[in-house]
Amino acid sequence: MEVKEIFIEGPLLIQPRVFFDERGYFFESYNKDIFNSLGVDEEFLQDNQSLSQKGALRGLHFQAPPFAQGKLVRVARGAVYDVIVDIRKNSATYGQHYGVELSENNFTMLWIPVGFAHGFSTLADNTLFQYKCTQVYNKASEGGVIWNDAEIGINWQIDNPILSEKDLLLPALKDLKSPF
Repeated sequence: MEVKEIFIEGPLLIQPRVFFDERGYFFESYNKDIFNSLGVDEEFLQDNQSLSQKGALRGLHFQAPPFAQGKLVRVARGAVYDVIVDIRKNSATYGQHYGVELSENNFTMLWIPVGFAHGFSTLADNTLFQYKCTQVYNKASEGGVIWNDAEIGINWQIDNPILSEKDLLLPALKDLKSPF
């Protein structure tokens, strides 16, 4: 596995070794010992998968303590533009964002520790997005930041996003009382 740190401390871009032959390909999407050696020594308690059509935008979401989640995200089919926003109050990069394309073709994964809002825009129809979570979902712990916050300035790589009613009601970062 090849691992790259980004300019925000904590998250990691992970590129697994993929083995191709005439049958197709094989790769390990998770190996506890390898991830522990990378500093990701969290226990994953829940796996999730979503199916989205091109133009869908999900996020920016987080869960507050004690149900705060670290996430290991990847795309099994299709492509997304995946975005994280640092919402750790005492972080030097508070309010800054990072985005990367995750796709079935590049196999790239992103480790997102606790303290980040997360979202993605779907770049291809029938995209399967998969993620491992370090904590179970808890509705009362839900939080988020509005997707089009001008102060954050995310270019989601799509026009006219398809959003849920819930995501349209999220606060701007300046109005968020971050629990981190």
